[in-house]
Amino acid sequence: MAILETVHGPRDLDRLSQEELVQLSAEIREFLVREVARSGGHLGPNLGVVELTIAIHRVFDSPRDSIVFDTGHQSYVHKLLTGRQDFSKLREKGGIAGYPQRSESVHDIVESSHASSSLSWADGISRAFSMTGQDDRHVVAVVGDGALTGGMTWEALNNISHDNARNLVIIVNDNGRSYAPTIGGMARYLDKVRTRKSYRNLHFTSSRMFARMGPYARAFYRGVRGGVHGFLSRFTNNQDLYANLDIKYLGPVNGHDVKAMESALTQAKNYGAPVIVHAITQKGKGYEPAQKDVDDQFHAVGQIDPATGKSISTSTTVGWTDVFGDELVSLAEKNESIVGITAAMLRPTGLHKLLERFPDRVIDVGIAEQHAVASAAGLAFGGMHPVVAVYATFINRAFDQVLMDVALHKAGVTFVLDRAGVTGPDGPSHHGVWDLSILQVVPHIRLAAPRDATRLREELAEAISIDDGPTVIRFPKGSVAHDIEAVRRRPDGVDVLREAAHKDVLIVAIGAFAQLGLDVADRLAQQGIGATVVDPRWIVPVPESIIDMARDHRLVISLEDGVRVGGIGTRIRQDLRSAGVDTAVDELGLPDEFLDHASRNEILADAGLTAQDIARDVVAQVLGSKIPVARPLPDEGAVSETFQNKNV
Repeated sequence: MAILETVHGPRDLDRLSQEELVQLSAEIREFLVREVARSGGHLGPNLGVVELTIAIHRVFDSPRDSIVFDTGHQSYVHKLLTGRQDFSKLREKGGIAGYPQRSESVHDIVESSHASSSLSWADGISRAFSMTGQDDRHVVAVVGDGALTGGMTWEALNNISHDNARNLVIIVNDNGRSYAPTIGGMARYLDKVRTRKSYRNLHFTSSRMFARMGPYARAFYRGVRGGVHGFLSRFTNNQDLYANLDIKYLGPVNGHDVKAMESALTQAKNYGAPVIVHAITQKGKGYEPAQKDVDDQFHAVGQIDPATGKSISTSTTVGWTDVFGDELVSLAEKNESIVGITAAMLRPTGLHKLLERFPDRVIDVGIAEQHAVASAAGLAFGGMHPVVAVYATFINRAFDQVLMDVALHKAGVTFVLDRAGVTGPDGPSHHGVWDLSILQVVPHIRLAAPRDATRLREELAEAISIDDGPTVIRFPKGSVAHDIEAVRRRPDGVDVLREAAHKDVLIVAIGAFAQLGLDVADRLAQQGIGATVVDPRWIVPVPESIIDMARDHRLVISLEDGVRVGGIGTRIRQDLRSAGVDTAVDELGLPDEFLDHASRNEILADAGLTAQDIARDVVAQVLGSKIPVARPLPDEGAVSETFQNKNV
């Protein structure tokens, strides 16, 4: 029987010898490659933390000791060691999540996959343990070196060092990469550590050195590293900035040596105060295709051939990100003021193409969205036009900077929000469903949602031409569908996609929901109900022609890939009332809930956002049996009672 099959919880690791732990590590890597190759997911990060995670669970007693992962995409091994070895539906509806999830296990604590928050969590948990007299409980925070580029980690460290009589262990998982290679001064310092001869010797001989515990080991720690004062000051080359920090530092330690990691973690556990353990790991460890992948060492993969690492997808469609990346390069060739900014996601957001063409006009700030946006305001003031490309879920982190640094100062900054709306298998913290509701409250913001590739190119150019305030372009994850041509374009830029003889229903379809709007119109036509389908293109502020057309219709239906609370439908309804238009509005979107991981289609179906569900409700509204009720038109009267609310 394989050793992994006998591990049903962390304490099952206690009986294993060092040789068996080596075998277990190999089995875990084989398991991860086989299962993630089938389903897709975060492969590289988990291959890199196998021994590190085993050591954590050998030394600490989860769940009594709290283990927090930053970010959660490195938690697959943790799941395996805590009794979750059915990966058959990884990241699928009803299967285990790709990130820690409390509903799965008491061993999971922080579900959010947004980076750099773990030390704040660890600070709070350890304070609570101390305040309640639970001095025998420990808190372990596993922080990727990329997460150290986020300002929250340094705010937390400042507070941890101020009150340092707590059982708190911070493990810096240093693989030189967050997603792509880690950016910034901290990364450069860690690079120096990895390339020094002293580290190189340690990397290959750590097992032997840690076996010599006693005066030799103590001398080693004194000689190689001091406390965190030296650690942090070397990070920044600023002795004064972190001079007040007082956190014990251990390392660097070979993160692929279970015995070495156990020794360091045992020391940290027994220290009785906060300790930083600096572990050197290799992303993609043990899987040659991942190790040879220069871009991101298989950080996240789709379905692949486990033997070769090659994608088995046969899709030839073009993705939204690719269209954006290519078009930005094209625009930048004509406009020298364009500069790209991202937060540790050059390739995922498509900015790597601009970097290849104009290496001096792309800035990767690391995992620091707030800094990215405030810096963009400064760039705009200096005469540039920044294009800030981030995932839609991450713009939430920089809302204050969008509001107070960009909008208040009327800075010409364009935000490009990738993965907007329902993203599917990555779960609650990755769905980009809040941006429409959050950003539309920013004064004078202009917000666009292209329905296809042609409109993305068109609206991106329009956004970059605006220099007196923020503009936003948002698009979903995945492939771009075929172009949807308009019947006509209104003078204010609104595209009319479908018109009917009877002006019963005006369907305002936002962005990628344009096709859904057309499908609903087809079903309504079968019931004798006329539907006009429009794509506003620029959805905030609400175009005047939307108000004009709403005045002429009996009912307005808004369709948006975001939460309906405070969404675009709400904005349309408010603007109609301000204009004295009493046409009823049914605002269709996603519920204000944290949506679990599942496919996009499954999530939309659960939310009632299918053509059949929507058309059925509209028929009922037109017939007057469901609120909001469509109003009769003076020249047409009520819709004929011959309409049947049958299967539409």
